[in-house]
Amino acid sequence: MYALMAGEAIRTLPEESGPAETGAAFLERVEAVERAHPRWVWADTRESYPPLLSAGRRVSRCHDITLTENLLLAHEGRYGEARSAEAAHARLRGLPVPDDGDGPAARQDTLFEPERRRLDTDELAEVLDDQLRRIDALPEPGRFRLLVAAESAGALVAAEMARDGMPWRRDVHDALLTEMLGPRPVHGMRPVKLQALADEVSAAFGHPVNPDSVQQLVKAFKGAGLAIKSTRSEEIKQLDHPSVRPLLAYKELARLYSFHGWVWADQWVHDGRFRPEYVVGGVVSGRWATSGGGALQIPKVMRKVVVADDGWTLVVADAAQLEPRVLAAMAGDVGLARAAGEIDLYSALAKSFGGERDQAKLAMLSAMYGGTSGDAPKLLAVMRQRFPKAYHFVEDAAKAGEEGKLVRSWLGRTSPPPSQRWRDLVTGPDGARAARDRGRFTRNFVVQATAAEWALALLAVLRGRLPSAARLVFFQHDEVMVHCPQPLADEVMAAVTASAAEASRLLFGQTPVRFPMESVAVPIYSDAK
Repeated sequence: MYALMAGEAIRTLPEESGPAETGAAFLERVEAVERAHPRWVWADTRESYPPLLSAGRRVSRCHDITLTENLLLAHEGRYGEARSAEAAHARLRGLPVPDDGDGPAARQDTLFEPERRRLDTDELAEVLDDQLRRIDALPEPGRFRLLVAAESAGALVAAEMARDGMPWRRDVHDALLTEMLGPRPVHGMRPVKLQALADEVSAAFGHPVNPDSVQQLVKAFKGAGLAIKSTRSEEIKQLDHPSVRPLLAYKELARLYSFHGWVWADQWVHDGRFRPEYVVGGVVSGRWATSGGGALQIPKVMRKVVVADDGWTLVVADAAQLEPRVLAAMAGDVGLARAAGEIDLYSALAKSFGGERDQAKLAMLSAMYGGTSGDAPKLLAVMRQRFPKAYHFVEDAAKAGEEGKLVRSWLGRTSPPPSQRWRDLVTGPDGARAARDRGRFTRNFVVQATAAEWALALLAVLRGRLPSAARLVFFQHDEVMVHCPQPLADEVMAAVTASAAEASRLLFGQTPVRFPMESVAVPIYSDAK
């Protein structure tokens, strides 16, 4: 483990100190070095940081070798190569490159395989020096350094949120499930209300049909003279059959039961806290994912279960219309930037679209996502005329994607290259369609990935501004939640506002574009919406 100070890697811990060591002397050394405000360097935050958190120690900054290697490989057009510190070191030495595991669990002993050897401090220093050299050689090294710092800070936040957990009332959860589904069933049985809906589905068809079976549903509808391609709710809604109502109700409740029911809570909720496993940069655009717990898919009905502790409150904040504002800042479009200087960007744009806010919103979304249906072409023509720089910014990204090229975010996150399957399709009879599909992806990538960078910068700044008693407990795309003592609510909300402004300055410098974060202090998450 290293601390990076004044641009140099300084060995601060004995070479034999592993990430799992948390003895008193080790922790005292960590605390002493932390007072100098270093940037810690380690192979993987997911492995190195949790033991320190368990021992009650938090660090201010880090450089995550694995996350940085992933960003660099993608930028170099080597998307998908092994990204671990061990893999990076093997490439430097011309040695066989080990495959990536799946996080810390992959480094544990298996029955017949030895534990994967970690790099010692000298080897880690080699990788660090190589990464810094590669970053310096980039066309925009300053931006990429900010991306690496933000990504690494995100890893610290993810580990801390998993450790602290989101407040989750099991008694409220149980009462909610009982109200919606009936009492908790014995293993292998459906809740009574779910079973009643299943019985209604069977009665509607006139014979037993398992609503969980795609094959049985397709066969049952075919027998009723209704051919369906899938059993997705969107398609089922279009049918005229007495089974539709109970089937749609069943599907909604079954999803709740499967993904956030009693068994889910037994696994993921402990000591009054929901503790999911976050995956930083788990989506190609840089957005987070989860490897367990489904923290990013909490249904609205479940928000009433997230209740602040007695004497505490939840400060919930989200960015208003983040992606259009990001586009305005990136493109340097004066007209769009002027509208993005208002709290409600779409209302500010309405005059350009016949006074209709909804039309302005549709035009912006069509530009960013490649919409072409309905009024989209007409509105895009207005967009091209009134906001040419913004329009051509995303159009250029789409064109690059259609040609099979790579595109990059504002700070340098790189899109994945087209697959061989795409290359085969684009030369075939469906080539034009395949090209357009990839163009829609790259069009949105440059905006969504930059929005993810802004959100990461916000997290990094906010983490440093929060009072010591406050805890970040939830993050999703452009929304954050802080659990804090009630007297600190105003201070936390002020920190959110200041952090949003600082994140904007870090990415875009002095820009007329505003990135407002609307925050509210509430006792229950559902009260924030």
